[in-house]
Amino acid sequence: MSKTPYSTMHRLSAGFSLVEIMIGMVIGMLGIIVMMQIFALSEGQKRTTTGGGDAQNNGAIALYGIQHDVRQAGYGFSIGNLLGCNITLPLPTGLPSGTTIPLAPVVINPPGSVVPVGDANTDRLLVTYGNTNGAPQGTVISGVAGAVYTISPPMTFAVGDYVVAAVAAPNTCAANLILTRVTAISAPLTTPRVTVATGVAGAVTLYNLGQAPTILAYAVRGGNLTVCDYAANNFSNNCGLSSNLTNLAIWLPIASNIVSLRAQYGRDSLTPAVATPPNPPPKYVVDTYDQTTPSALTVPPAPCGWSRSPAVRIALTARSGQYDKAFVTTTATAPRWEGSTVVTGSTAGANNPTAVPIILTANSSWQHYRYKLFQTVIPLRNINWMGVQSNC
Repeated sequence: MSKTPYSTMHRLSAGFSLVEIMIGMVIGMLGIIVMMQIFALSEGQKRTTTGGGDAQNNGAIALYGIQHDVRQAGYGFSIGNLLGCNITLPLPTGLPSGTTIPLAPVVINPPGSVVPVGDANTDRLLVTYGNTNGAPQGTVISGVAGAVYTISPPMTFAVGDYVVAAVAAPNTCAANLILTRVTAISAPLTTPRVTVATGVAGAVTLYNLGQAPTILAYAVRGGNLTVCDYAANNFSNNCGLSSNLTNLAIWLPIASNIVSLRAQYGRDSLTPAVATPPNPPPKYVVDTYDQTTPSALTVPPAPCGWSRSPAVRIALTARSGQYDKAFVTTTATAPRWEGSTVVTGSTAGANNPTAVPIILTANSSWQHYRYKLFQTVIPLRNINWMGVQSNC
């Protein structure tokens, strides 16, 4: 039996040579580089997909919240004589706070003293509704003695309810209405009486907004959809003060990466010179979308303008949270909604006489993000339930 020479055995047990090790390292490094490239590509696609999903979730949740409030808008005061009036809000003691807002179901871009301007090229909303079980047409006041109202049965008021007293039309809006609180109830069978913190001379109708009326201001601030609740701020002017815009306890962010809010009233634009009755009669079908506040319409009068505005069209634009190095959104692919394009003379669909485009260029990096558009038409149910108003 032959033996392997010592030199051969030593060579076989000596391991890899330096050249072999270097070749192995190069191969290993190439493998790691390839794996890292694949991982980076996969992670980028994952972030893009996740960012798009986040944008979709944020936009959907934000739109659902706005829809929920707008659908209830006007509950408790959906009567032509009140819509478009200004109303002074109370402090908890019942004394007027000096904060005055327009009383309407939904106001698009209200005065800056009520809802300060948000991010550039975005709209603002003021949504108001009550939570009462009282009659929407109000309760007749048969007598006024200071802050005590004698009303006609049935009794639909309770201590702590917020109420609005209106004087006889057409002078309902001659002065600001007052939102005040019921402080006492006397309910004998024949002459029930309601005592309020602040009475109104000449009041003929009392409207009940319930224990917790809702007044919400929506605006896009710092790329977030924010809301300010007037009731939660004791009906003070906290929502309208520019010094509070960055106070997260007042302007509460409810959805991140919302870069645009656009809104329009949907209305029946058949507004001939006022006649009794109007001729031709209004269709009460939306044929025009615009941002003209119905209370500002001169033909027909404000109550008719509101009764002919049975819907609101809203668009929300959500942005992904992922910044891309390359341009992923171009001017041609930027979000566009139905209100972006002027439409006039249409007989088959709705007209849009003034373009309200979605503009994102205020952010110099806007093209490095992806966007998701959400739009819907929300019926103002309490306006629709008003029915046809007299002389409208």
